[in-house]
Amino acid sequence: MISSIRRFIASESAGGVVLALAAIVALIVSNSSLGPMYREFIELRGEVRIANDWLVLSKPLLLWVNDLWMAVFFFVVGLEIKREVLAGELASVRQASLPAAAALGGMVVPALIYVALNRADATALRGLAIPTATDIAFALGIVMLLGSRVPPSLKVFLTAVAIIDDLGAIIVIALFYTAQLSPLMLLAAGGGVVLLFLLNRARVTRRIS
Repeated sequence: MISSIRRFIASESAGGVVLALAAIVALIVSNSSLGPMYREFIELRGEVRIANDWLVLSKPLLLWVNDLWMAVFFFVVGLEIKREVLAGELASVRQASLPAAAALGGMVVPALIYVALNRADATALRGLAIPTATDIAFALGIVMLLGSRVPPSLKVFLTAVAIIDDLGAIIVIALFYTAQLSPLMLLAAGGGVVLLFLLNRARVTRRIS
């Protein structure tokens, strides 16, 4: 049994299987008599307090998953895309232009369909940005379910499309749907980018020397 579990964890499709099962279980539970208990569970609040409440993060469990772990997920997948851009399937402008164009189409076409279906409802039109985002976790999960039957180049293409599409949707939502920007969070994000740039530059310098 332990050997079978180890083989499953090591398999390429394990992540996709777990993701699909978790989604199915969540759908069943949330639409059953356990629905109220499930909603109470994801609304449980967790807090992080730093330096005598100089920084307080208080969010329900649902947002800790969405905001924290999705950020980690984007970071890990972004590193993979960076590798492909530097020395892989996306190393040239010609190779990268196709997923970029596909991602742009993945934002514009759903938005146009949404407008066509809701053009008579001014309130509903405010949700224009909702269909522009691709669910990157499910997109990659479906690819992982197919395992080695999917060519590596196709995996890179779909990953790049999903990431560019999602980032574009996030930018649209941040610019047009945010009531108030947080200078502190923007500063922290900018500091993280600078830190990563300096670390990468130091690593390259050590390799050259």
